[in-house]
Amino acid sequence: MDFNEFLDIQLKDLENKGLRRSLKTVSGMQSSLVLIDGKKYLNFCSNNYLGLANDSRLGQAALNSLKQGGIGAGASRLVCGNIDQHRELEKTLAEFKGTESCLLFSTGYMANLGIISSLFNRHDVIFSDRLNHASIIDGIQLSGAAMKRYPHCDMDALEKMLKEDACLGKRAIITDTVFSMDGDIAPLHDIVDLAKKYDCIVIVDEAHGFGVFGENGRGVVEHFGLEDDIDVQMGTLSKAAGCFGAYVCGSQKLIDFLINKARSFIYTTGMPPMMAAAGKRAVEIIKSEAQTRKALWENTNYMRASLKMTGFNTLKSTTPIIPIVIGDNEKTVEFSKRLYEKQVLIGAIRPPTVPENTARLRMTMMVSHTKKEIDWVLDNLQRIGKELCLI
Repeated sequence: MDFNEFLDIQLKDLENKGLRRSLKTVSGMQSSLVLIDGKKYLNFCSNNYLGLANDSRLGQAALNSLKQGGIGAGASRLVCGNIDQHRELEKTLAEFKGTESCLLFSTGYMANLGIISSLFNRHDVIFSDRLNHASIIDGIQLSGAAMKRYPHCDMDALEKMLKEDACLGKRAIITDTVFSMDGDIAPLHDIVDLAKKYDCIVIVDEAHGFGVFGENGRGVVEHFGLEDDIDVQMGTLSKAAGCFGAYVCGSQKLIDFLINKARSFIYTTGMPPMMAAAGKRAVEIIKSEAQTRKALWENTNYMRASLKMTGFNTLKSTTPIIPIVIGDNEKTVEFSKRLYEKQVLIGAIRPPTVPENTARLRMTMMVSHTKKEIDWVLDNLQRIGKELCLI
């Protein structure tokens, strides 16, 4: 079998299973309305929760940095790519999160790979929620540590696994704080209690919690008042912060260790300085503008309550991520397609991103959505849901 024949077979197999994906090119800014092929679409699948991806204040911060320091960092940060803007953003994030120090990574995926693979090895064991993000799973596999996946948010099952484990090395519990496909949050109080009881390191991924949860927008860790109980806090700047890149916050010793051991930090060019400058401005806005977060939650709660009244299955979502579980792959794709024909953009999420038989539409709410836009989408969801015999 030659290479092209192999590719043809694999792509045909994906198509037959309703799993083949393709890219849509979006023009314009990431707001409630986007342009695709010259047409306007209502955007209900962006992670731009607070509208900061198209905030002119971030653009101005990036422009000022561009004039001062150019576009690229030029090298890895351990060579000559450690720029003023990097250090300023790290200082801002550490102060905001209430930790001793902070380290930037280029992406959330690279952060999880670097953190987990450098901290653990084949003598260790990591307990991971079954619905954790793929970057966490890949980081564990790269580390060589034993991976024990507990049923989603099942603390009884986790404790049973902890009791039965006989590992002589390090033990850790790793979890997303907000689960990106189900829209629910991890029971962090219970996880911290179990970690103390069974001597485990706690690592959390705040990708979808940062900027959205907590009185000051610091994330789910702040929401639960557990700032002093989490060993490693990772998060991204590409969602609520509207920028690019990721961070890890923790002790100075942790950061010093990662600078020397995390390969995805050591062997990559530093974040573009202008993105670090924009990220710093985003953190300042998140900290000072609680009213934006409040408006996001008003949109979120209205949409979720309306979907439930209509009869859709939104699982246990309590966040701006609202799944509509369909189950069947083909029906999910058809639902998304019919919404697209009505110029509504909501993605069809299928295995392996979610478990078998749980294909879904994944909606994400933004502060920029108007009530008129939300009601229009609700009307179309209800009509199409009835046409497909789903409600």
